Amino acid sequence: MNRNHNHRVPRNNDKSLVFTVKEECGLLDFVMKCLDGISRNKAKSILTKKGVTVDGHIQTQYDQHVLPGSVVTISRHPRTGAELSPHYRIVYEDRWIIVVDKEPGVLSMGVGAGSLNMKALLDRHFTETRQRCTAHVVHRLDCRTSGLMVYAKSSQVQQQMTADWQSTVIDRRYVALVEGIMEQSEGRVQSYLKDTNRFVVVSSPTDNGGKFAVTTWRVLDQGNETTLLELKLLTGRKNQIRVHMSDIGHPVVGDGKYGGQETPGSRMCLHAYKLALKHPVTGEELYFDTPIPPQFIRRMR
Repeated sequence: MNRNHNHRVPRNNDKSLVFTVKEECGLLDFVMKCLDGISRNKAKSILTKKGVTVDGHIQTQYDQHVLPGSVVTISRHPRTGAELSPHYRIVYEDRWIIVVDKEPGVLSMGVGAGSLNMKALLDRHFTETRQRCTAHVVHRLDCRTSGLMVYAKSSQVQQQMTADWQSTVIDRRYVALVEGIMEQSEGRVQSYLKDTNRFVVVSSPTDNGGKFAVTTWRVLDQGNETTLLELKLLTGRKNQIRVHMSDIGHPVVGDGKYGGQETPGSRMCLHAYKLALKHPVTGEELYFDTPIPPQFIRRMR
């Protein structure tokens, strides 16, 4: 037994293990030692899923320190609100930012009373984990688009990240299933995009008073009538990928707004699957990715 902690055997149906801290140390390292040297990623997963409490309070932050005399409870199989949520999954969290993988149908922030949105869901998570902060939007995804998003935990961090978003983001890529078979293996689309009062973005090869937008794409796989693409935004405009794919005659599958065929009960096949950024406080380069949604693969076959 490591000299930094004492262990109490769980009783009855108690699936948690309880330890007392002997020396000040990082919580992540403490969890790894208590569980016989499990990997750093597994320890992070337990923290992210709210499986650790310190003196009765849930802790999810990897950089949290614990003091001598503190009682740490660890559950290998926690089942809590964030983990059970059908709307999002926490990918990374520290005291300054949180990265989530959101499901389609969830807004980035609230629009009107009672709307299902990530800001409200994260504010609830912070309350449940007794964190004195709220979620601040750094960038957005369309409601019908799933994938990786980052939120700041303070207005100061939000402002720092958005002030120079192009320098903050190291890499940001999407995967989309589009209609038709691409004749080339890769390509580039550019145009001016302008929002209209009909809530539709229109595209023009010449300046229409909108914002210049550039999207690059490459083929990942092809089916009989569809193509799976990886896309990268060189600019970040509203509905950019959806409009640009429609421009070249290959609308995103399920995107009826921009020319795709919609199937009742099916989702729009656009997902933000890679995100790399420079941490706004520590300067560390963080890299995240998620699997290609299985619905995309099924619909391609």
